[in-house]
Amino acid sequence: MNKNVIRTALGILALSLTAVAQAQVSAEDMVKFRQSGYTFMNWNMGKIKAMAVDGAMPYNQDQVIAAANVVAATANSGMGALFSPETLNQTGWKQTRLQANFFDEQDKVRDIAVNFIQQANKLQEVAMNGDQQAVAAQFNEVVESCRACHQNYRAD
Repeated sequence: MNKNVIRTALGILALSLTAVAQAQVSAEDMVKFRQSGYTFMNWNMGKIKAMAVDGAMPYNQDQVIAAANVVAATANSGMGALFSPETLNQTGWKQTRLQANFFDEQDKVRDIAVNFIQQANKLQEVAMNGDQQAVAAQFNEVVESCRACHQNYRAD
């Protein structure tokens, strides 16, 4: 079976386990965990951008692969379980910027999340091939998948 199909299915399953995860951690901790995960992912995205897109650093395939692995792992980690209505207006490491409409549009959120997982998994695959231009193009696809959520569900 295709690895991406399996990863996507696992990601969707993880998103469906929200109630179980919510019962185990406080709303404040949920915000801290997701802020930490996205911050670490962002740092790794920055490394890929610097090497594959901007050319600010020499292209190093091993480092790009490692960073892409983190992005895919974060996408597939089930972080959807860290989003609940109780986390609105909570402070983790900083005030959350999650908007309430996130919980009113679950089909749209699910579609955005599935696309993010697929794009992150594809970035991981493309990074393994070592083609800098392909990595840059796929990096932009991941950024667009992130932007879809930010534009709809994150306050400025």
